Amino acid sequence: MVDGMDLDNSKKMTIIVTKGTLDWAYPPFILATTAAAMDVDVTMFFTFYGLGLLDKELDLKVSPLGNPAMEMPMMGGHMGMPNMIGMLPGVTSGATAMMKNMIKKKGVASIEELREAAELSDVRMIACQMTVDLFEKKKEDMIDGIEFGGAATWMESALASDINLYI
Repeated sequence: MVDGMDLDNSKKMTIIVTKGTLDWAYPPFILATTAAAMDVDVTMFFTFYGLGLLDKELDLKVSPLGNPAMEMPMMGGHMGMPNMIGMLPGVTSGATAMMKNMIKKKGVASIEELREAAELSDVRMIACQMTVDLFEKKKEDMIDGIEFGGAATWMESALASDINLYI
């Protein structure tokens, strides 16, 4: 600040992360790391089921239930997954195995790798304290280097941001 003027011209972005499945974990981390690589100051706020993405040990799954747009490449084409099939036993683990296999085969970074890239890129990661308390999460089970705060902590960043995303 010079003579009362804020000279910080950097772009800022916040992302509220609310989902914790494998397929929903990719968008916030890809957007955050891409923005950080473009010199955008990024803050991620992990709340409700998104909070699990900050656990040291991840065992993410894909849920075909409630995802009528889900298609998987099969036999040279794409096969749609009827929503009702997601209710059958074993479908979630099968869809998860197929997705993880596709990710590995195509050389896509894992969520752990993207999360580490976010850390190395100085992406600010805030764990929602209310959700930590609500779900009785243990801080020692979560990755190092994260902050704990509430909606007001996120709002401070959001009010100063050019881009605010809810994922």
